[in-house]
Amino acid sequence: MTHVIEFIVFLPLLAALAILVGAPARPTALAAAFVGLITVLVVAFQFNPDHEVVGGFAYQFTSSLPVLLDAKGNAVLSLAFGLDGMSLVMVLLTALVLPAAILVSPPESGIKGNPRLYYLSSLLIAAGALGAFCSTDLFFFYAFHELALIPTFLMIGMFGHGANRVKTAWTITLYLGAGSLVLLGGLVALFYASGGTTFDISEMVQQAKIIGPAESDRWVYLVLLIGFGSLVSLFPFHTWAARAYAEAPTPTAMLHAGVLKKFGLYGLLRIAQPMLPDGAEAWQNLVLVLLLGNILFVGYSTIAQKRLDLMLGNSSVMHMGFIFLGVASANVIGAHGAVMLMFAHGISIALLFALCGGLRERFGSTDMAEIGGGLATKMPRFGIIFAMAAFASIGLPGFANFASEILVFFGAFEPMQKSGATTLGPLQWTCVLALWGVVISAVYMLRAFRRLFNGPVRVGAPDCADLTPAEQVPLVLLLGVLLLVGFVPGLLLKYLTPSLELFSTLGR
Repeated sequence: MTHVIEFIVFLPLLAALAILVGAPARPTALAAAFVGLITVLVVAFQFNPDHEVVGGFAYQFTSSLPVLLDAKGNAVLSLAFGLDGMSLVMVLLTALVLPAAILVSPPESGIKGNPRLYYLSSLLIAAGALGAFCSTDLFFFYAFHELALIPTFLMIGMFGHGANRVKTAWTITLYLGAGSLVLLGGLVALFYASGGTTFDISEMVQQAKIIGPAESDRWVYLVLLIGFGSLVSLFPFHTWAARAYAEAPTPTAMLHAGVLKKFGLYGLLRIAQPMLPDGAEAWQNLVLVLLLGNILFVGYSTIAQKRLDLMLGNSSVMHMGFIFLGVASANVIGAHGAVMLMFAHGISIALLFALCGGLRERFGSTDMAEIGGGLATKMPRFGIIFAMAAFASIGLPGFANFASEILVFFGAFEPMQKSGATTLGPLQWTCVLALWGVVISAVYMLRAFRRLFNGPVRVGAPDCADLTPAEQVPLVLLLGVLLLVGFVPGLLLKYLTPSLELFSTLGR
């Protein structure tokens, strides 16, 4: 198991290379996706939650290949990988969404354009996410994420939906490119603030702890917040996201909204919060205001959408506000909720985009008025899975989203309970207002279900077939995960607890 993490990270890259040189695209992608999933499950089974903490993080399955040495022979830059509980959960999310995204992809004969590019792009997006989540070196943490953005742009521009897909691809390129440059500036500042001797994240955290807080910490944290926030679609840097997901091919929307967008949140928890706790505290109220923009402003915008894909795109942006609430709480309970909700949201939004893609294939549109109602009578299996996915997105008990959101809300009130305060502070008032977002979610998801599946069948509506057994496989896989984690959240919490207990002590 020494090099198992390299295998997990580089397997999609090798499969993409094989497709590029002539291997059959879909079988190769499917094989890589399922072999990767099985490998991650084996790693999760062998992962020891009580592993000894070394260098501030409880990394396991570590490996390191020095790339740049200083004058004394010490590694400054290394291609280094490792897993702790938080990164394991994110790798598990990626490993689950990738095979579902490949399965819902059209056959090679049904792709207009180069089918090899289509499949290898999906593999590269997953490889970039895996590399970022597994990297213990700051440089490669950033570099792997940038690797995943390139195929995202290509997929939207070349294989996306709608006449404006090229414009949308350029828009997302400019937005995320600018966000990445801001993030790069923040990471460089962070590197020098921690001593400027190594890119190893664990050592940087320890050095930051020794050096102690500096006057520049709050400004470095603000730059990182803007950089990471732009990639996560934090309000008001969110306008690229909904349109990009609506016009992206289905597997790209699943992988980006479900997996890659969590990179920014993961970076805040992994790097910014532990190394710059005073900066995080200084800008907490700003984060609280911005996350309410995600939940309330974008939430009401979601209600107004008439197309299912735009509704889901805005919904994804809205739910980032709940995760930011867990991050802003800056305590162990809130961090648990944030990571759990990253996982739950990733699975549920991937499932919903897969279902949206199925409707687009059948009706040639995602406009809910054009599709009409009464689909439950013609497509009962489709309707049942859509209803379950909608319930998960709303946060109904029994689904992973519910367990995650409860932890986020508890985390917001934990400081009040610890201090014995009797009046609500900014964090608690934000949580109270954010609860209205649950109602908003119920409004737009249940209304979408009613428009599409209830009522009489629209006159002249095509007689579309229900889900085939093959189409049900990826949907049932994702839905089963949501139910399993919803009923037994301890399956993930047992991995998260040891690493996130360090959350309140790292960097202080």
